[in-house]
Amino acid sequence: MDNIVKKVAAIHDLSGYGRSSLTSIIPILSSMKLQVCPVPTAVLSTHTGGFEGFSFLDLTDYMEQHIAHWKKLGLEFDCIYSGFLGSPRQIKIVADFVDFFGHKNNLTVIDPVLGDNGRLYGTMGNEMVEEMKKLIGKADIITPNFTEVTFLLDKEYKKEISESEVKECLIELAAMGPKIVIATSVPDEDSHSTDRKTNVVAYDRENNVFWKVSCKYIPASYPGTGDAYTSVVIGSLLQGDSLPIAIERGVQFITQCILASYGFKYPNREGVLLERMLDVLKMPNYFKQLWTFKKWLINYKGIMRYFL
Repeated sequence: MDNIVKKVAAIHDLSGYGRSSLTSIIPILSSMKLQVCPVPTAVLSTHTGGFEGFSFLDLTDYMEQHIAHWKKLGLEFDCIYSGFLGSPRQIKIVADFVDFFGHKNNLTVIDPVLGDNGRLYGTMGNEMVEEMKKLIGKADIITPNFTEVTFLLDKEYKKEISESEVKECLIELAAMGPKIVIATSVPDEDSHSTDRKTNVVAYDRENNVFWKVSCKYIPASYPGTGDAYTSVVIGSLLQGDSLPIAIERGVQFITQCILASYGFKYPNREGVLLERMLDVLKMPNYFKQLWTFKKWLINYKGIMRYFL
């Protein structure tokens, strides 16, 4: 039977309240006409960013039963997408999942969730970092934030970093296995600039090409934006978009989500107002047309320089 709708195996936790992990991933990818097939790693009453006293149900043992049934059914997926993992054992389960279900015709995307703002999350330690280094070697694409880049490379986190240093970091990460490294929340060289920006920088190892997308820094922080960003990139790639267009779509979507949320007075811990922005994902042609125009403009200028 033809693959009418592409399928994404999403290995993530589920939080009952707050927009993060599966509660963001499912609506985003569904809006992009993809089927999400969850492998829940844990169930929480709320996500952990800003909430206290939350309930937590560890599903590590259940994950193995869940996956064993899928193996018996002989299921296939167009993409494997893993995010927050709660223990070294869960990382090993995901590694086995990729070994069994991954192949050259599908995509494996690993978001190596470890920390942010220069620090590891409270549930993370050195053993998790070391196991994550092994897991990313099985990925086609990884999407670490810049804090995670530094921990994966055993480097010091810097609030200001040169473009050449960023490139070196991404080349080192790609040498650990992934074909493409997409680093988010990459700081500017001058964090005190009045025109401060936040950046996404990607490196395609097979083609030895870098891509950079910048947007104006917005002084607000919302949980779950990393999950949402990677989901848009995955959806875009599975729709047939090129890597630069996928990166651009992700940045534009998250920027619009933050701008749509920033003006309202509500607790940031609830995440961005995702529901207001999902319709944007149904208009992919805008980004394709924009990228085509950029390429045409570059060619046009090149021709003008040639004749003049």
